[in-house]
Amino acid sequence: MRTPYNILRHELIGLKVKIVDSKNKSMVGIEGRVVDETRNMLIIETDKKIVKIPKEIATFLFYLDNCKVKVDGRLLIGRPEERLKKKIKPLYPY
Repeated sequence: MRTPYNILRHELIGLKVKIVDSKNKSMVGIEGRVVDETRNMLIIETDKKIVKIPKEIATFLFYLDNCKVKVDGRLLIGRPEERLKKKIKPLYPY
């Protein structure tokens, strides 16, 4: 089960997400569902199109079943299977 404390160790595909901050201000406010993930990007399907967001420059707000979690994209860099090996401090609900 995905919780705010272990979200970095789980699959992100299928989660609802919103960009809350980015170095590229035109990306702020993009909202949709994660449909794919590469080493450096999250691919998000919005109502109108599919958008590729670089993890390094964005801060994401993930919607879980009972809460929201704000995640700095730099913590997500790497393939999901590689993130399991990293020692990462737990995140707390937003």
